[in-house]
Amino acid sequence: MAKKRLGFSFRTILSIATIILVGYVVYQNWPDMVETFHHLGETNIPILLLLIPEQLFMYFACGQIFFSYLRHSKEVKEFSKKEILTISTELNFVNHAVPAGGLGGLAYLTYRLRPYNVTAGQSGFLYIFRYAVTTVINYFQALVAIVVLLCLNLIPSEAMWVIPVSLIMNFGVFIGLSLIVYIASSKKRIEFFTLKATRFVNAVVKIVSLGYKKRVIREEKISHYFDDIHESVMIAKANKKYLKLPLYWGFVYSFFEVATYWIVATSLGRFELLPFILVGEAIGSVFDGIVPYGLYELGMAGVMIALGVDFPTATIVTVMTRVLTLILTIVTGTLPYYKVIRGKEDDDRDKATS
Repeated sequence: MAKKRLGFSFRTILSIATIILVGYVVYQNWPDMVETFHHLGETNIPILLLLIPEQLFMYFACGQIFFSYLRHSKEVKEFSKKEILTISTELNFVNHAVPAGGLGGLAYLTYRLRPYNVTAGQSGFLYIFRYAVTTVINYFQALVAIVVLLCLNLIPSEAMWVIPVSLIMNFGVFIGLSLIVYIASSKKRIEFFTLKATRFVNAVVKIVSLGYKKRVIREEKISHYFDDIHESVMIAKANKKYLKLPLYWGFVYSFFEVATYWIVATSLGRFELLPFILVGEAIGSVFDGIVPYGLYELGMAGVMIALGVDFPTATIVTVMTRVLTLILTIVTGTLPYYKVIRGKEDDDRDKATS
């Protein structure tokens, strides 16, 4: 007879930690939630309800950026459209529940795709690729929006600084992404980067822990991970046709990401805010994935205000969008996420008792 295990498993601790983090996110956004409910009477509810199918399709488009590329790999197991939507919904939930600048989402995606024979390096490559695709598309959309606003003379003279700032910030992202591709395209550069990065992180940890923890990451593990990314980059460079569908779904995803704010603005009777939202989205996308959830919308609202949108409208649109998408994220993502965690725990219990 197998002895009953005492204590908590890692997945139980993870579940409890996630509940606490979700509670914290709700607590932090509670004033905005109250404000949103107060403004619901000012909206066109039928238009606002379009957020539900729009968000679900946006999740699906996000998943297709990954899975339309993975279909070309013979080692990767097949997956259905339902699985694409489910995994994307879970990923969106984790990115909102864990305020870690997108790192939580990367870790979860790596863990979630492992049963499909997707390596950690492939997951990392796809995560960076998705960010690169959406950033480039947001940049293109912002350029179009800026041209439209200039032609219509809708940008105040004192707000002209927004144009070079948005261009510089997005150009900085291009430089960063190009640097990643440059490093990942050469094994020698990867080995050099791995060595320096490992030593730097371990040195910082040693200083912070006052010498108690001398090494937190091992060079061989990091090297294996980046070698995996290198292989994925080289495959993509040799088979550029594999990127056509992911790029297409990147356009779709980026459009629906902007459409989320546009639906809310339209429900408030401000259909004409689309070009302002596009420019704000370009600035916000720079923060997306590298800073905690919330600063993305703050940057977006700031840009819209600078471009001449009145303060109440800009803040109501961004606050309502954040709150409503947060609620949809929790409602649609909590159950699939905990099904995954519970399912893995059941597998562990079966192995323990067999």
